[in-house]
Amino acid sequence: MAQQTELVELMAKERTVLGKRVKLLRQQGWVPGVLYGHNFDSVSLQFETKELRQTLSQVGASQLIGIKVKGVEEEPEMALVRDVQRDFIRGDLLHVDFYRVDMTERLTTEVPLMIVGTSPVVERNEGILLYGVSTLEIECLPGDLVDGIEVDITELTEVDHAIHVSDLAVPAGIDVLTDLGEMVARVMPLQAEEIFEEMLEEMEEGILGAEEIEAITEAGEEEAPAEGEAGGVEGKAKEAR
Repeated sequence: MAQQTELVELMAKERTVLGKRVKLLRQQGWVPGVLYGHNFDSVSLQFETKELRQTLSQVGASQLIGIKVKGVEEEPEMALVRDVQRDFIRGDLLHVDFYRVDMTERLTTEVPLMIVGTSPVVERNEGILLYGVSTLEIECLPGDLVDGIEVDITELTEVDHAIHVSDLAVPAGIDVLTDLGEMVARVMPLQAEEIFEEMLEEMEEGILGAEEIEAITEAGEEEAPAEGEAGGVEGKAKEAR
């Protein structure tokens, strides 16, 4: 099931302070930013730090934000968060980029996969759960965007059962660009965890190299597919733009 949320609106002011002078702007409680898009002249904006921080904590890269520019008597501009720059040490917001979307033009973005439920096999302590892709690359109209797609792992009732991208319930209007054969989640036998942990320990001790582990994993795939996925024990994570 896909999840949709109510539109979040964010107030902004047109910005005239540019270049190195934006440091003073930040000291006054503002974060510089820019709104840009296809067939759209970019606009320099500034946002109140507190409100911007709260908004960013509520939305993801696939959620539309209505940006309302103070003093402009128009409907909010629909936009997606494209880049957030922070101070490396303190984590303070330094700059934010918003991509303005045309509601009649299809766009490409990523949505997160949200794991729900518990595998009966894992509950019975008969197997371990391995994760694959954590996001989907999709194409759709802005109005069809969802903030995430649920992955119900209660369907994984046996060891070696897996969920692939092709198994996901994707809403109408959304085209999935991610390879449909990509694994999302899979239940592996408990031995797979032990074998992989031993391999990692040997690699840390210098007994095995990464290439040898890969070779062992490939050999395991030919002999026993259930154990061959051990190399994917570390789930992939990709940050939203």
